[in-house]
Amino acid sequence: MNVIVNNESWSAGSVRTTLDGYKAFFPAALPTSLNYPATTVQKLTDATAAIHRLAGASRLVATPEILIGPYVRLEAILSSRIEGTQTTIGQVLVFEAAGSTDATGDLREVVNYIRALDHAVNRLSELPLSSRLIREAHEILMDGVRGGHVSPGEYRTTQNWIGPPGSTLASASFVPPPPDEARDAMGALELFVHDRKLPDLIAIGAAHYQFETIHPFVDGNGRIGRLLIILMMIERGILQQPVLYLSAYFERNRDRYYDLLDATRRTSDLFGWLDFFLDGVTEIAAEAEDRVVRLTDLQRELRTRLIEGGGSPTAIRLAERLLDVPYVSVSGISVQLEVSFPTAQRAVDALVQLGILEEVTGRRRNRIYVAHNVMDIVYGEVAPDPPIS
Repeated sequence: MNVIVNNESWSAGSVRTTLDGYKAFFPAALPTSLNYPATTVQKLTDATAAIHRLAGASRLVATPEILIGPYVRLEAILSSRIEGTQTTIGQVLVFEAAGSTDATGDLREVVNYIRALDHAVNRLSELPLSSRLIREAHEILMDGVRGGHVSPGEYRTTQNWIGPPGSTLASASFVPPPPDEARDAMGALELFVHDRKLPDLIAIGAAHYQFETIHPFVDGNGRIGRLLIILMMIERGILQQPVLYLSAYFERNRDRYYDLLDATRRTSDLFGWLDFFLDGVTEIAAEAEDRVVRLTDLQRELRTRLIEGGGSPTAIRLAERLLDVPYVSVSGISVQLEVSFPTAQRAVDALVQLGILEEVTGRRRNRIYVAHNVMDIVYGEVAPDPPIS
């Protein structure tokens, strides 16, 4: 379907031969006004309603900060999985519970994503969503990982391409714009991000498509492009916290995700991609809302059981923390709750006695405990890990 802007068809861009003799895609600026087909209007209505329901459910949580950690970890795991990492949520949670600071391999890529997202969300309170903020997030994302030696936090100065292993510029399935044009296109995208003429979700979907098309970094573009979705939602006030993880939808529909990005470039039919994006928002917002409700119910149940069972204030605080961090260690709890080691141990033992926590290492020292109910509710989509040895 043609995208009509000011009575003229919008073109996504064109393939041209560069001065160096290879062919690359030169993207056109995104449109800031659209004539919508009825199907897209309905999908926008459905997605907006789903987001509002999620936001409303999130506001009912007594301690809304407990929602942030689980959803950030899910987004990090699933966004990185799209890029081929094999890290599991259990590995991330054990890493955090043990108080570790130096991750390696695939785990480091996921931990870096969490840190990059945390940094970018916090920076939105003092810096607008901009090339500077995006580059800061990229620098954290690529610190010490594959591709991290190639100018973390800097737009590329060399040509990149997308294709199967062994592909070249000549055989690649997609060649983004050359470096100079990519930087210009990022400048135009930054202006688009701050333009408010389009409905918010339409603008966010279009911005993600454009970022992936520009591919401004040597590596890490997919993860930063998906992070951009979250940042735009928060900056525009659609959500107060990063509790929507669209990477789950993209990962489930990976082939269609890439096919539609490519089809938009070839056909200039932006609505095919936008319909897919809006369906994802509706689907994932509904799943996130269900998780919020179930977490709220579990929060109430845990508090009631502990109060009726004469649980100590430390045990109650620990139970609240489990909704954010379901893997814990006694030493970690001692530091995080600012209590003595024996007090932390008694709180953990109380939750073990109630069946809220289970020790999963079988070790005498440096034990790790897990709250299975929380894991099932929050991370049920991600396959559980085997017992820790």
